[in-house]
Amino acid sequence: MTFGENDWKQALNSKEEFEKFITAYFNEHKELTGDYDTPSYYEYYSVTLDSKKGLVVTLKTGLKQSNAPLPFKDVENLSIEEFRQLIINKKFEDQSETLTDVFSKMLSDEPSAHVRRHNDDK
Repeated sequence: MTFGENDWKQALNSKEEFEKFITAYFNEHKELTGDYDTPSYYEYYSVTLDSKKGLVVTLKTGLKQSNAPLPFKDVENLSIEEFRQLIINKKFEDQSETLTDVFSKMLSDEPSAHVRRHNDDK
């Protein structure tokens, strides 16, 4: 299976297709990452698959100010469908940017530049 931007976006249209896509993705990769960045604010996402907990989504957010408080980190366990719904429904300050776009950037062109693969630990 391919894991390009178009495959990702197409899989999001169907619960069943997204489940197939994300399962195949995690058979070959350890982590799915994405980020949303503005001059004053950022969100970093990391998604991993846990055989007992489902998808583990880690979100780190923060402000880009010299006296900003420490970044906030949240970890959630989501089902594959809950993750798909999050991606479809998440809105950012920039209304033209979606969570689909955040992860699509990572999957475009050279995904190996953005993804840790299983054999990278060696």
